[in-house]
Amino acid sequence: QVQLVESGGGLVQPGGSVKLTCTVSNRSLETYGVGWFRQGPGKGPEAVSCISSSEDGTAHYADSVKGRFTVSRDKSKNAVYLQMDSLKPEDTGLYTCAYRPPIYGSSCPKRLNDYYTWGQGTQVTVSS
Repeated sequence: QVQLVESGGGLVQPGGSVKLTCTVSNRSLETYGVGWFRQGPGKGPEAVSCISSSEDGTAHYADSVKGRFTVSRDKSKNAVYLQMDSLKPEDTGLYTCAYRPPIYGSSCPKRLNDYYTWGQGTQVTVSS
């Protein structure tokens, strides 16, 4: 069974940076896609970024984070990273990575339920 574990979250000041790690077990990063979502208080999951299952591994970003966040992957470590720079208070939330098998297609859906499974998340709090 696919398992995902997020790490790297914490408390950071506005303008600061955090790098999140998503470790995926029992699968190879060569063929599947991973999406990043976040949930703030009283809100549902919001799509933040995604690296697709296509051969070129196309990256996608929400307009609210484009230019500040960068998604990447390390196939040898079965890991996907989310580098978060110039953080704002509105970036606060529980960040979760989600798995999307190649059979689902190479797109990056914005709904968490369109992914096969996901981890428990890591909390990122941006506050002074």
